[in-house]
Amino acid sequence: MEHISTTTLIISLIVMVVVSAYFSGSETGMMTLNRYRLRHMAKQGNRAARRVEKLLRKPDRLISLVLIGNNLVNILASAIATIVGMRLYGNAGVAIATGILTFVVLVFAEVLPKTIAALYPEKVAFPSSVLLGPLQILMMPLVWLLNTVTRLLMRLGGIKVDNVVSTALSQDELRTLVNESRSKISRRNQDMLLSVLDLEKVSVNDIMVPRNEIVGIDINDDWKSIVRQLTHSPHGRIVLYRDSLNDAIGMLRMREAWRLMTERNEFAKETMLRAADEIYYIPEGTPLSVQLVKFQRNKKKVGLVVNEYGDIQGLVTVEDILEEIVGDFTTSMSPGLAEEVVPQNDGSVLIEGTANIREINKAFNWHLPEDEARTVNGMLLEALEEFPQAGTRVRINQYDIDILDVQDNMIKQVKVMPVTSLRESVAE
Repeated sequence: MEHISTTTLIISLIVMVVVSAYFSGSETGMMTLNRYRLRHMAKQGNRAARRVEKLLRKPDRLISLVLIGNNLVNILASAIATIVGMRLYGNAGVAIATGILTFVVLVFAEVLPKTIAALYPEKVAFPSSVLLGPLQILMMPLVWLLNTVTRLLMRLGGIKVDNVVSTALSQDELRTLVNESRSKISRRNQDMLLSVLDLEKVSVNDIMVPRNEIVGIDINDDWKSIVRQLTHSPHGRIVLYRDSLNDAIGMLRMREAWRLMTERNEFAKETMLRAADEIYYIPEGTPLSVQLVKFQRNKKKVGLVVNEYGDIQGLVTVEDILEEIVGDFTTSMSPGLAEEVVPQNDGSVLIEGTANIREINKAFNWHLPEDEARTVNGMLLEALEEFPQAGTRVRINQYDIDILDVQDNMIKQVKVMPVTSLRESVAE
């Protein structure tokens, strides 16, 4: 290179540093792109996104291409810098050129472009893909050779080379993704999405109306009692049974019953039976995500939950499942949590024994155990293994629970005091 002027070499050196910066920034920009946003943009018809997505389908080829280009220009830049240094400062110029080039490459060809690419990956990756595509085709033989040697060395080292990295997200990863999307998704929609993800963890046992609260009509009652129940019932469907709820015979549709009675001018039990649908039974423990699909597939809106012995445990409706996603409807006839839970000024909370543990945990961000029992009464009986007296204090996890009222073999009311105050728990 003796016939090449020093000025030309310096210009060439600057060009090498710029090319190195291009490869460094392109690599970081490509690898830090949001793959799901990229996929969405590609489906919307964005040409740049499609080019980048095509390059990323074979990341090993892309990385090899970038490394080949980057190392090639860096080695060439080192050789040029050595020549320039020797021309300007003699033998001492080698050390001077090495120090200056190291600083320049680190700042202008590595740290600066990679930082910019990490901050603005789309603005870097999309334009660079215009050049990387043709370069990959042009250097395919060299890239193939490099990848082949690398795979051979990996196999000799006992490293698997055929593993496919899945881009599918788990439920926990989806939950994290939703939580980090607060600036893009409203809090209400965010809560709904999280509730949908939780449907698989919640079973029909957690939301069903318990057996003792199921509204039903005994077909063997006298007609005046039946008419009274029909007139005052707030529900659209009522269980019909004979003597015992376990002998359920149908699900009465109230509107249909009144329509038949009005058209036929026949107010009789036989008319009611004609307005009753066959009962739809649900095995206990069925996840809500599964049951929602089954309701849709079977065109049902309500079902009775039964245990392994066929005994009725409770009642579940489509509305109950939807409330788990969107929150309570104003038309819900069941007592709301606000009627069963009363926070006190000292940080404690008065809670009815029939209150649902899951709803309490969600409302106060508590961690009361909900695996073995649905209600506060059930949780305490499970913990004590006997019927307690009023005034008994129990500690469960980090909560002191005072039993205030016990009637009819059931805990009616308790006072719960977190070990840390309620305000601190909410603040955390």
